[in-house]
Amino acid sequence: NPLHRILTDCPLSRGPSLDTASPVDSQTGSPIGSAPRNPESPITNEPLIFTRASTLPGPIYGGEIRPNAEIGLKLINTNTDQLCGWGALTPKSIQVFNTPRWVLFFLCVASFLQGMIINGFINTVITSIERRFDLRSYQAGLIASSYDIAACVCLAFVSYFGGTGHKPRWLGWGVLIMALGSLMFALPHFTTPPYQVSLPEQTGMCSANRTSPCQNKEAGGLSSYRFVFMLGQFLHGMGATPLYTLGVTYLDENVNSNYAPVYIGIFYTAAIVGPAAGYLLGGYFLNMYTEIYLTPEMTPENPHWVGAWWIGFLAGGAAALLIAFPILGYPRQLPGSQEYVAMRVSEAHQLKDGSHTTASDPQFGKSVKDMPRSVLLLLKNPTFLFLCLAGATEATLIAGMSTFGPKFLESQFSLSASEAATWFGYMVVPAGGGGTFLGGYIVKKLNLRCRGIIRFCMMCAMVSLLAIFIFVIHCPNVPMAGVTVPYQSGLKTKQHSSLEVGCNAGCSCVRELYNPVCGADGVMYYSPCHAGCTSINHTQLSTGKQVYSGCSCVVGNVSWGEEGFALAGKCGSSCHHMPAFLSLLFIIISFTFLCSIPALTATLRCVPDSQRSFGLGIQWIVVRTLGGIPGPIAFGSVIDLSCLMWQDKCGEQGSCYLYHNSAMSQYTLVAGILYKVLGTIFFLLASILYQPPPESPQSSCENTDHSMEHVSDLPVKDLPEDGFIVNLHARL
Repeated sequence: NPLHRILTDCPLSRGPSLDTASPVDSQTGSPIGSAPRNPESPITNEPLIFTRASTLPGPIYGGEIRPNAEIGLKLINTNTDQLCGWGALTPKSIQVFNTPRWVLFFLCVASFLQGMIINGFINTVITSIERRFDLRSYQAGLIASSYDIAACVCLAFVSYFGGTGHKPRWLGWGVLIMALGSLMFALPHFTTPPYQVSLPEQTGMCSANRTSPCQNKEAGGLSSYRFVFMLGQFLHGMGATPLYTLGVTYLDENVNSNYAPVYIGIFYTAAIVGPAAGYLLGGYFLNMYTEIYLTPEMTPENPHWVGAWWIGFLAGGAAALLIAFPILGYPRQLPGSQEYVAMRVSEAHQLKDGSHTTASDPQFGKSVKDMPRSVLLLLKNPTFLFLCLAGATEATLIAGMSTFGPKFLESQFSLSASEAATWFGYMVVPAGGGGTFLGGYIVKKLNLRCRGIIRFCMMCAMVSLLAIFIFVIHCPNVPMAGVTVPYQSGLKTKQHSSLEVGCNAGCSCVRELYNPVCGADGVMYYSPCHAGCTSINHTQLSTGKQVYSGCSCVVGNVSWGEEGFALAGKCGSSCHHMPAFLSLLFIIISFTFLCSIPALTATLRCVPDSQRSFGLGIQWIVVRTLGGIPGPIAFGSVIDLSCLMWQDKCGEQGSCYLYHNSAMSQYTLVAGILYKVLGTIFFLLASILYQPPPESPQSSCENTDHSMEHVSDLPVKDLPEDGFIVNLHARL
């Protein structure tokens, strides 16, 4: 092949055959404007532009050499298909937004909203929804997993047909559907009667005659609203599906390949900051009573408190509606994107049977009939498969920690639900967001090739594996009478219940009314009744908490006059490990997210260009099926093993009230080590089995210094018939 010899025999360093650029070429340098020109570097440092007239002999193309006057290529495409607008409405005033940077901005807002709503608000308010709508834990879990189920159902269809279709329209309609899901999720608040706790103050106190709440319990209740929540989550999943498949490839296609990791890194950083904002805002909204026009008598620390869980979904849905319209207005290709496509060089994994060349056919993937062949090509790519499995292990950890991270902090350090969510949000913002952005920047800065990227991911997994041993540290449980420590006064009167002893034997306490109080003796009690309290003494002005008196089970400091007093709420923790724990948790989150963009970049590079969107779709299916869906279930099951005291819902087991902190840490440590070791192994296998395209036989042609004397060792794409642009120094 004469063209192959011209591009691989390094003629620039030995002869005059290609070293004379046309006048246009030598004057303009690179037309793409992808990176600022260095004024100190010589013109020979610029990417070469080959045109049919000026640089290659006519016989190569089977045509004649055209004169130089005809080679003035207009690289800024003014095609109406590349104008910004909606149908025939393409005003000139909005064409200023028709750039990759503005696309990145709008997609970042969309991914921020998706992360804030699905991974932030829902994880924060799920316990409030359980309480408000009488849901069991598995029903709440089914609501959470409806998102991933919808994503798995839609991913193959969206990524396959959207990959060859009009990506901005798929993206815009997806954001609209996601907005509809958020509004649907908030709907039950407006269709149910106001939430009012009808428990008189004396109900939780020691009393001889008491009516069990189970006798008056309404049948059914509001639990059927779970189907509305599941529909809202299903719409969330459908709408978000195009965002992380088509959105990523749309950015990748429309920017210089060297800058693609930075753009994708910024895009994913917004997706990470979103959940953090969701945790912080969700914690803030939960401190407001769900019926915002009412002034309740209880405080957020009360177990029966339900915060304003619905505000976030209403605001997020409205914002998503607004951001969908500019995304719908973008063209199929941005102006100037053809040059980036022509410059791109392939790093796709080379299959031994050569079947990877099937994907280079321009017509491949246009028909449904090609889908089985496309799936088979991806399944035969071991690098792609092991990157998918590594992503699934990382997703399991991320899903498990994001769902139960606040609960872990709440249990270990005796925090309230809103405090734990706020602290976790403070951790995720700099660690997750910073790690995600830094990962994309490192790939660009070090100019890493595919195998180097995978090794970098493996190193990140090893660092976070070492940091995960922080879970060896745990805090001792706050002493709870009858559960972790025996009552200091009285004898057991009923062998089947350690909560009932002599000091509260005549109080007729019921297990259904959990309302913990902290005694003056530093011991926590199940309720004022179980502490033997007979009256409310006063309310603390500083905290608004009630102080109970006459508590027969509380043995306090008599000389200080603390005998028989208890304060509403849990006892504070005396554990001082929180700064150390949060520091190492920061490292775990940072390095887990540090490899997310590099791993995504490696996935895009190890598959043929025509399979990028579909490959991302298949990867998301694997990640969600093996990681996103079972992750919270696996971690939830592990944490449930450490439960000391379950909620009693009229004879049925509810959620867990109290965990054994030491066991919780140990089980979480084992699960974390298992998944991190698996992730490291999968990255190692992906690196070992990767087969890059054959390199040029001339080692001196390798691109190491970006000078014009060397030619890239990566294969160049087939040349279009009407002239072409080849950046011989670019590495994807």
